[in-house]
Amino acid sequence: MMQKVQRFGSAMFVPVLLFAFSGIVVGLATLFKNPQLMGSLAEIDSLWYQFWYVIEEGGWTVFNQMPLLFAIGIPIALAKQAQARACLEALTVYLTFNYFINALLTVWGDSFGVDMSAEVGGVSGLTEIAGIKTLDTNIIGAILVSSIVVYVHNRYFDKKLPDFLGIFQGSSYIVILCFFIMLPIALLVSFIWPIVQDGIASLQDFLTASGGLGVWLYTFLERILIPTGLHHFIYSPFTLGPAVVEGGIVKYWFEHIGEYAASTQSLKELFPQGGFGLLGNSKIFGIPGIALAIYMTAKPEKKKVIAGLLIPITLTSVIAGITEPIEFTFLFISPLLFVIHSLLAASMATLMYSFGVVGNMGGGLIELVTGNWIPLFSSHTMTYIIQLIIGLSFTAIYFFVFRYLILKFDIATPGREKDQKKEVKFYTKKDYRAKKQTEKEAAPAKEEDQVALCLRALGGKSNIIDVTNCATRLRVSVTDETKVEPDYAFREFGAHGIVRNGKALQVIIGLSVPQFRERLEHLLEQEK
Repeated sequence: MMQKVQRFGSAMFVPVLLFAFSGIVVGLATLFKNPQLMGSLAEIDSLWYQFWYVIEEGGWTVFNQMPLLFAIGIPIALAKQAQARACLEALTVYLTFNYFINALLTVWGDSFGVDMSAEVGGVSGLTEIAGIKTLDTNIIGAILVSSIVVYVHNRYFDKKLPDFLGIFQGSSYIVILCFFIMLPIALLVSFIWPIVQDGIASLQDFLTASGGLGVWLYTFLERILIPTGLHHFIYSPFTLGPAVVEGGIVKYWFEHIGEYAASTQSLKELFPQGGFGLLGNSKIFGIPGIALAIYMTAKPEKKKVIAGLLIPITLTSVIAGITEPIEFTFLFISPLLFVIHSLLAASMATLMYSFGVVGNMGGGLIELVTGNWIPLFSSHTMTYIIQLIIGLSFTAIYFFVFRYLILKFDIATPGREKDQKKEVKFYTKKDYRAKKQTEKEAAPAKEEDQVALCLRALGGKSNIIDVTNCATRLRVSVTDETKVEPDYAFREFGAHGIVRNGKALQVIIGLSVPQFRERLEHLLEQEK
């Protein structure tokens, strides 16, 4: 079960990776259309305004079409073969599903408690998908349908039909099967989803009223579940789905950011649900404190090496919001430190929220600056000054707490290892040149060698059931976990580490994991 849950979590990440650029585009366009900052340039009839209006509309593509993107994106991670065909199948079946709902509600809408004559959006519970007026199931409906399609695809794509029915094999066969599956699914959704929408409305009220406690629990769970891959299920309904606001926090924030920029009212009063959008603060302010503690507690002769390790992965967290490389650096060594990290992250978000800081801050510094500070700083200066004070204070807290725990419990963080296979030493110019020449000659095969070593460490091709990935991790299901080599075998070929959960494994590769997975799959195909 955990294997399937982890694979599903990684599939959620495929379309999410598209959000960062779109958020930057919309944030910049909003900034350059703000008359408080741009003056007469931002008048609605000016060429400047019209240009940025066009750019902004293009930036909205990802946010406006999230259900379609999730329907198409999930098969990329979950389909075991012919992923491109699986994407086409998922799109076709998802549109069929919405056409069925449209027809059911057009004929029997009153019986389901849905007014199909109402305008889409608002409290109607309706939306438009590719020109189809349908129930607003958001990404949940897309994920449900796409998951069903992937299941059918993996089971029946290679089904051999009689020769006279050969035209219906492959993708056609999958779409035909799913056509008949979607009819009862659409009927069930038409009955259940209006009830769910009422429940979501109640949940919104509860979470908004729960204040700081709700923010603390939400942030803590999102961090602490990262090693299991289940954190996607915590934040997705809030940031991308309708848990607290229609369309999710990300989309709602950008839709109203112009309104917030024009108001001097407290951001917390304008958008109280934005307390669930403060996840990125631990990535920007907390991770540097952790990195500094690891560096300062390293052995003096190791500090230069450790700095070379910590600087790039810390910048990755602060700038891009990708935290796995540094979090897993200390997670495998001491789970205690990761628990403390989760507690501090939740406490920082809650304290910021109590002082009126809200917004769309789930990523790194780029997202924070372009989507929050730049468009809103002039009208909400004190809010962001308070955020900086709290954030930098927690950088110091993170540093002193981690430094104390590392020294108190003699935790073997990088640079403090007692047993080292390789000696840290200085090299002569001759050694350096010889090393460079060897690296140059070995460079073309290096990546392939890493993949081959990874395959061997996983127990070989016969031990692998399936492979997928998320932003930084290679997720592998194996037949026999006892055949998997010890952790050091993975670190030797360049992996940051490995998470073991029975037969479900996560090899921490880094941001190059999509390319690493493709090379591994190619190697598996060759060995067949």
